[in-house]
Amino acid sequence: MPGLSDVQRGPSFHGFLAERHLATLTLVRSDGRPHVTPVGFTWSDDEECARVITWSGSVKARMLAAGPLEAAICQVDGGRWLTIEGNAEVSGDPAACRSAVEAYAVRYRPPKDRGPDRRVITVTAARLLGSTGLLDGS
Repeated sequence: MPGLSDVQRGPSFHGFLAERHLATLTLVRSDGRPHVTPVGFTWSDDEECARVITWSGSVKARMLAAGPLEAAICQVDGGRWLTIEGNAEVSGDPAACRSAVEAYAVRYRPPKDRGPDRRVITVTAARLLGSTGLLDGS
């Protein structure tokens, strides 16, 4: 099976991730039960990760405050879909939050100010799955 660095991410991949779509974030609890929630997210090609902005009181942030969990982010639009699987962590680091908010504002719209309660969830991609055409460099 090819590694993440072997997956071709061409114009179709980047275009799909630039379009304004919501996705679902699934966190897998330690007992194996999923927690699924709708999210907006951004992709960093340099860091090979997806970022979700949230706040400290959200269920997803509180779950991840206890430690990293396996996660999947899935975006779908008709027959086009993309799933990003990997390890998820949460951070309240102001620089990381600011960077994630700036990227979110470009893809969606400027989010509500959460002040010191702002958190960013990072899903470090271990695997990319997608519909035909999104992951073949086209």
